[in-house]
Amino acid sequence: MKTIGLIGGMSWHSTVTYYQLLNSMVNARCGAAHSAKILLSSIDFESFRVLQETGRWDVAALEFGRLAKALEGAGADCILLGSNTAHIVAEEVRSVLDIPLLHVADCMASHLLANKIRRVGLLGTRFTMEAPFFPEILGRHGIEVLVPEESSRARINESIFSELTKGVFLEETRREYVQIIEALGAQGAEGVILGCTEIGLLVSPEDSPIPSFDTTQVHAQAAVDFALE
Repeated sequence: MKTIGLIGGMSWHSTVTYYQLLNSMVNARCGAAHSAKILLSSIDFESFRVLQETGRWDVAALEFGRLAKALEGAGADCILLGSNTAHIVAEEVRSVLDIPLLHVADCMASHLLANKIRRVGLLGTRFTMEAPFFPEILGRHGIEVLVPEESSRARINESIFSELTKGVFLEETRREYVQIIEALGAQGAEGVILGCTEIGLLVSPEDSPIPSFDTTQVHAQAAVDFALE
């Protein structure tokens, strides 16, 4: 079994989910008392939040590159960035590594194609929804990405940082997300990407009016496939 290097803490609530998924998926495949081999580097989320808000992606790239290289040096065979937004600097991080970085959008593209999805909505932080990496990577596979209107993007972003990353999951907020997903469906989205690791803790597949695809689930599954191949 290969060792998975995970950079987490963005937020720690979602990192707990990554850890649970990686271990439960390995055990489901291997049985007995098997669990995943994981090296975890967990950052102080506030430091990353400030870098996001001030647009210091160059500093974020250097820091994530340093952490990823340290995990590689400690024996990791692949790297996961446990945050969709952190993938804004994924290529810079990948460039310093001699092991694979499993990009969340590449993993999602393969998953959507397997489910015959060609037009998909995207929810996440405003950084994720407005960054080019999801549309560009999915676009290479013929998948069109739709994002909510500006006011909905603002509300989603506000709820992520004021509620979800603090472990607060309100029924009222869940209903707002369902309405936003319904609007994307009305625009022709055949499914919706839950592109923030905390959104999947708020909106379940049963809540969503169209098929939902949780990046944390898909990303973790790709890592387990790599570790056990």
